[in-house]
Parts: sequence; C-alpha cells; structure tokens
Amino acid sequence: MQLVLASGSPRRKELLGQLAFLNTNSATPFEFDILAADIDESHQVGESAEEFVLRLAQEKAMAGLALYGTGKQAVVLGSDTIVVLGETILGKPTDEANAAEILANLSGKAHEVMTAVALTDGTKTVSRLVKTRVQFSALSEADILAYIATGEPMDKAGAYGIQGLGGSFVEAIEGSYSAVVGLPLVETRALLCEMQVL
Repeated sequence: MQLVLASGSPRRKELLGQLAFLNTNSATPFEFDILAADIDESHQVGESAEEFVLRLAQEKAMAGLALYGTGKQAVVLGSDTIVVLGETILGKPTDEANAAEILANLSGKAHEVMTAVALTDGTKTVSRLVKTRVQFSALSEADILAYIATGEPMDKAGAYGIQGLGGSFVEAIEGSYSAVVGLPLVETRALLCEMQVL
C-alpha cells in the first residue's frame, strides 16, 4: 500500500519523514509520494472552527486520492492547520498589512492552533483533530515590521511559523508542538497504524 502526502508543505514532508524509524516491516522501506491537492478552502456558514479544519483535511485527502488515481492501492494523508483567536479563524495573511494586523491581534494573548489530519484509501477514512494553546509575548510595532520584512509570515496560518523566526514570539505552548508546525506526530502515527501503513 503506497502512502501519499497530499500537501506541498515542506514542513509536513519533514515531519512525516520523522516517522520512518517506526516502520517495522523491513521488506518495505517507509517511503511516500507527494502531490499538492488543490481544494476550495472557504469557510462555510455556520461551520465551527473544528468542523472547518477537519473538513479541509478530509477533502485534501480525497482530492489527493483522486489525483493519484483510484485504480492504484494508496493511502492518502491530508492535513490542515488553522489559528483561532477567540471566535476568529486566522488564515494566511492576504498581504503585509493584513499580516501586521494579525500579529498585532495575537500580541500578548493566548490563541489556539487546530490541526486536523485525515487518511483515506477511498473506502475507509480516519481523522483526528489536535488543539494546542499558544501564548504570545507582547510585540512592538518594530518587532512586527521586522518579522514581516523577513517574508516568513506570508504563507503561514496566523502569520507566524513556530519552527522558524516566529518561535521567538512564543512564550509557552500547551499541547502538541508538531501539530503547530503542521502535522501532529502522535496522532498521525496512530492513524497510519490504524490504516496498516505502519
């Protein structure tokens, strides 16, 4: 059974690769194909943040399976991460001004990062949702502008990357660090075992 990662994210590729040591079937090395599945990531009216991120992960997995070809034996992994401040879902910034606004809103506050992961073989789909609480330090306008100038916030949900320069703004986390980066390793491992990939 071929494992396929339906994501173009280098962070998810690296995290999934960290599970290679768990592969107990030495006859089959732990390898996975990668393809980027494009879906409509619009939030639907009345949809909770949890429902939203789970749906996106499942739709990415299904779209990846359709792209890979249903005639092949594959298990496709889809994942999505959102940042939630209060009742507001913070996606990727639309431009630098929006990134500055997002970071100013996160400054000195706690927010929640929700990452969902889903696996499907076309017959069976399994998924998990992981929530992590992240506490930001207080940021000055100079901090925000200097960070935006690096370009790092522009392709990240919530306009920061905990594994990069943005990690210097994080005072504390409660929950899964790898989920904040983009793929919850414990839960992903459990799903891979459930789908008999590991």
